[in-house]
Amino acid sequence: MKNKKIFVAMSTFGEYGQAPLKLLQESGFSYSLNPLKRRPNPKEIVEMAKDCEGIIAGVELYDAKVLDQLPKLQCLSRCGVGIDNIDLEKAKAKKIAVLNTPDVVVQPVAELTLAMIFDLLRNVTAQTLRMKAKKWEKQAGSLLGGKKIGILGLGRIGKRIAELLRKLDAEVLGADLYPDKAWAATQGVTLLSIEELIETSDILSIHLSVLKDNPFQLGKKEFLSMKKGAMLINVSRGSLIDEDALYEALKSGHLSGAALDVFQEEPYVGELTGLDNVILTPHIATLTEQSRLQMETEAVQNLIRYFQE
Repeated sequence: MKNKKIFVAMSTFGEYGQAPLKLLQESGFSYSLNPLKRRPNPKEIVEMAKDCEGIIAGVELYDAKVLDQLPKLQCLSRCGVGIDNIDLEKAKAKKIAVLNTPDVVVQPVAELTLAMIFDLLRNVTAQTLRMKAKKWEKQAGSLLGGKKIGILGLGRIGKRIAELLRKLDAEVLGADLYPDKAWAATQGVTLLSIEELIETSDILSIHLSVLKDNPFQLGKKEFLSMKKGAMLINVSRGSLIDEDALYEALKSGHLSGAALDVFQEEPYVGELTGLDNVILTPHIATLTEQSRLQMETEAVQNLIRYFQE
């Protein structure tokens, strides 16, 4: 195990604490860090990791072409939950283990989602921007009570958000390909079909995984089927929303607001930046000091455990 070479692809690794770096040092692995101070592209990954048996990965791309150029790679330890940036079929064919840290992301994503819900309901961002423009213009908000909050995707994160909202006495609706009916009954969450959820929700929050065998995207048809004045939140994956169709739905007033943390192309500089009824954050749902440090630590622990077995 001592002779293993590890590449740490994340440009911010160790920024919030030294524990993960200390674990690497104590492991006896030979390791190198990403020196670019940004996300590496496929060519750069290959150049920096071609002789490595292990990679601690972020959201950079590991498609079939990249994996074919990493002949020694045995383990990809993802710092985070999403693994749709990794070609899992190619990894399986090459016998590359793919690990992740699914539990640690739950609370930070849930808390940002709640923050976005309250921001949309009370127009916090919009009214702050007016104040900064020296405008004293009051805008009435709305209470959470009486709103139907739809959770599209009831995995770990979706369930946690639903549980927190129920503690606030919100009416929570949910949809999932494989719904946990026992959990929903215990929590008082009403299960609907995806179509019914989209049509019924006052606020629709997306918490889906991207599945190759079951592609899904909210587009013009889905937005038009939503209630007039409804709101949308996406802290899941940018590919799940047709951004042009969302722009039109918001500009026309059919949807009254949206909050997005993820985008089809990042960094995002598109038309949504010009709308006042949109909250935009730069893919920070899991980015708290505590959660990032825990994710990095767990990613290193997963890698060490793999090579010890």
